Amino acid sequence: MKGSIIAGAVATLAAGAAAQAGAWAQCGGQNWSGATTCVSGHTCVFVNQWYSQCQPGAAPQPTTLATSTTRAATTSAAATPTLAPGKFKWFGTNQAGGEFGEKTYPGVWGTHFIFPDSNAIRTLINQGYNTFRVGFAMERLAQNGLTNSFDAGYLRNFTDSINFITNAGAYAVLDPHNYGRYFGNIITNTADFQTFWRNLATQFVNNPRVIFDTNNEYHTMSQDLVLQLNQAAINGIRAAGAKEQYIWVEGNSWSGAWTWNVTNTNLVALTDPENKIIYQMHQYLDSDGSGTAPACVNAQIGAQRVVGATAWLRANNKKGILGEFAGGPNDVCKQAVRGLLDHLKANSDVWQGALWWAGGPWWGDYMFSFEPPSGTGYVNYNNILREYI
Repeated sequence: MKGSIIAGAVATLAAGAAAQAGAWAQCGGQNWSGATTCVSGHTCVFVNQWYSQCQPGAAPQPTTLATSTTRAATTSAAATPTLAPGKFKWFGTNQAGGEFGEKTYPGVWGTHFIFPDSNAIRTLINQGYNTFRVGFAMERLAQNGLTNSFDAGYLRNFTDSINFITNAGAYAVLDPHNYGRYFGNIITNTADFQTFWRNLATQFVNNPRVIFDTNNEYHTMSQDLVLQLNQAAINGIRAAGAKEQYIWVEGNSWSGAWTWNVTNTNLVALTDPENKIIYQMHQYLDSDGSGTAPACVNAQIGAQRVVGATAWLRANNKKGILGEFAGGPNDVCKQAVRGLLDHLKANSDVWQGALWWAGGPWWGDYMFSFEPPSGTGYVNYNNILREYI
């Protein structure tokens, strides 16, 4: 998790008090107090009871649009559009720990890093969560170079965690939590990166419940390099013979959903012979989108920050996953998280699901911890998230 801010793009989405909402901005919904009309060429379109959006087109608004602050309280249930609720393919949590101790390589298991607790994973699976993104450090797996053989001990512990998840019927996402870097340096050798991924995919080639995540949150890098690294990972995975597994690609600028449609547009050029690319984005709801503060900007910010990404996915006929999201332990954030998930579910033709950041046994009192039974995020959000399973 990290964050960045592009002031102009965010200001457009956050300007709820403007006279007219901009393209793809929110324009209505339950408790919405901002603009309810759109700039020229756009119409306020009902998405669900919490969210309406300025979409291209100048057609008259439907009479059932549930966005206006003057909407009659006596509107019948039949008059409100009934949207068939979307169904997420993947819904679960990140599992942090294998990437901890990033200044100490290779480090010692149980001292500098840890893998997920099987009992915690089982608890979450029993509640219906079906996807777990497991972080690891490339420097610990390939200790002396990206193309070198993997460390047997680290690979064994990591594989044990992955196999526990998949043997229980859930999906395990392999997450090199490296930000496009290796020992702190930006990875520029795409051939070596492709070899790393071929070697890793070979270890899991026969496990269809494994998902490959090319790298966590590329940032402050050449946009073309991000494209080339993602393509190299795809090529390496498929060269290993892994045909059934999905590949989650990530973008520049910390893979932020709120800037995706102005930052990562070139990633539309990625190709996969198996046609199983999923675009993974991340989104936090604090003022700078970094996920470092417990306060959310407002109760509507969740949906506001992903509408541009939704439009990009649909316009380019792509599928996405919100690979990281979270909210602080307060009522405003709870409303914002609900709005975010409602938006994703209402647009489940392009959004395949979402993963909370994060579980893991070493979080202590971390504000987002989703570790059962007492993690702050788990206590505050488990009941909310289970509504979307």
